[in-house]
Amino acid sequence: MREIPDNIMSKYDIIVVGAGHAGVESALAAARMGAKTALLTGNLDTVAQMSCNPAVGGIGKGHFVREIDALGGAMGIAIDRTGIQFRMLNRSKGPAMQGPRAQADKKAYQLEIKRILENQENLQLRQENVTGLLTSGELQARIITGVMLNDGSVINADAVILCCGTFLNGLLHCGENTMPGGRAAEPAAFGISESLRSLGIEVRRFKTGTPPRINAKSIDYSKLTPHTGDDNPVPFSFLHNNISDVNYVLSGSGQIPCWMARTNPQLHRFIRDHLPESPAYSGQIQAAGPRYCPSIETKIERFGEKESHQLFLEPEGKFTNEIYINGFSTSFGRSIQDEMVRMITGLEHCEIMRYAYAIEYDYVPPEQLKLTLETKAVGGLYLAGQLNGTTGYEEAAGLGLIAGINAALKLSGKEPFVLRRDEAYLGVMIDDLITRGVDEPYRMFTSRAEHRLLLRHDNADRRLTSLSVNIFEGLISPERLQILNVKISEIEIAVHLLETTHNDKGSLWKFLSRPETSWQDIVERLPALSEISAEAAEQVCIDAKYGGYIKRQEVDIERNRKLEHRKIPENVDYSAMKHLRYEAREKLEKIQPVNLAQASRISGITPADIAVLTVYLK
Repeated sequence: MREIPDNIMSKYDIIVVGAGHAGVESALAAARMGAKTALLTGNLDTVAQMSCNPAVGGIGKGHFVREIDALGGAMGIAIDRTGIQFRMLNRSKGPAMQGPRAQADKKAYQLEIKRILENQENLQLRQENVTGLLTSGELQARIITGVMLNDGSVINADAVILCCGTFLNGLLHCGENTMPGGRAAEPAAFGISESLRSLGIEVRRFKTGTPPRINAKSIDYSKLTPHTGDDNPVPFSFLHNNISDVNYVLSGSGQIPCWMARTNPQLHRFIRDHLPESPAYSGQIQAAGPRYCPSIETKIERFGEKESHQLFLEPEGKFTNEIYINGFSTSFGRSIQDEMVRMITGLEHCEIMRYAYAIEYDYVPPEQLKLTLETKAVGGLYLAGQLNGTTGYEEAAGLGLIAGINAALKLSGKEPFVLRRDEAYLGVMIDDLITRGVDEPYRMFTSRAEHRLLLRHDNADRRLTSLSVNIFEGLISPERLQILNVKISEIEIAVHLLETTHNDKGSLWKFLSRPETSWQDIVERLPALSEISAEAAEQVCIDAKYGGYIKRQEVDIERNRKLEHRKIPENVDYSAMKHLRYEAREKLEKIQPVNLAQASRISGITPADIAVLTVYLK
């Protein structure tokens, strides 16, 4: 590491490096909590840019957005204001499986986020290029002191949060052509990875990719199937009652449709014939990519029995002709991309406006982090977003939020904020990353949560907003807390009335618990409940109908809490536990679990290992 020079530019409590979705939520959270915060980015015109699909939310991902919102974050507010199509996915399934999703006007979303940042107290946006980290102390007790800029200048801080996305030593691939870059038309970031390695932090490589964007005027829509939004869209933010009240992009006009297309056997044969020319198959790309968002060539190779794959044509905004082909990510060269796209029915004459590419980039294996997202090697250094081995805007934003909260809490001398797996999808993701690690970019699915009936998108405010009030004054606005308190009061009034009002078959609460009973059936029998808001009524219905299942999950949670209460001291010497298997000692030393529950979730740790560990702890 370099010595700290005399040319110090300024001093902050917290520096956030990178203004993507992680950096935005991280900086906003820290500033709301009173920390003097600097958000540094290489280009102020690309704050919160959607580098890939022009959308927010989805199954699992929509849960993140609502949890971020419940904790005071900006993503839900911004997409409500700038979305161009809103849908509730899996509406025909149970509430735990549903997830809100919205198509975004990408430029409007960026500008809305930038406006929020510029109006946040305690936060300064700066266009700077960071090339290194500054620390003090011995190797085993390093603490962060600031960052070095590309001109040699220094900015000091008590905490630094790295949210570098795909920019660290990024390398773009389009056919045989490669070039350094953090994403298309933007330079890669050099120096930070080297700083991390010099501090004893391991850095590895992942890859991801993006599809081509085509000109809407060159599409034959008569051959495609429209995909429209919901008639009564549900807002992402708990601050909003109706999308129409806050959305200024649509401003009274109808939602903008997407369009469905499909690949075909002819295209599949063409791709197979040209697989050796794909960097992903020629050996040019070495890093692992996201399994659940594969390139089109990987889909054709992996699912050879399928004659077609569904594609979605998604507008990138209300005032642009650019169309994103969802499901068609590729790293083939330009000429092959031209031929591939024109084999799709409806796109026979389409024009590519931006070509697809793949990108390899550095990430930090997340086992090197604490549950607060602070690095184990360097005090005050936090990592968030794709740098932690994830993929997706929503995952990044959630990690950024938690890192920002914990950095501010540490500087204030307060207890860290760690969400459990039974409290939030954010808790599930962070525990998965730190406890189990990743061998491919991590994406959230509802199936990853063992208590997903409790972790629904619709009750994120009930789970987290009141909880976060106790974290730090300023994180949650008085308006948000007031909205929640009114909602909780309505729920309590409704439940009391239902439990104390009876018909010939029992209480109305029991009547509502039946699958066939609707809220309207209840209101007809108890008109006083017509005054209850739709949001509160939804919660009452879910609590009644799924009460038995919820209670069973709560019993499981309570059983697991016994292991969580068995804390493991810091710096415990696992090598001295001779009855532990060598593999168990090695993994426990690497992860450094904080309690027996976390230790039991480490891959390769057996019940016998936990029994031995329990004896030693006694």
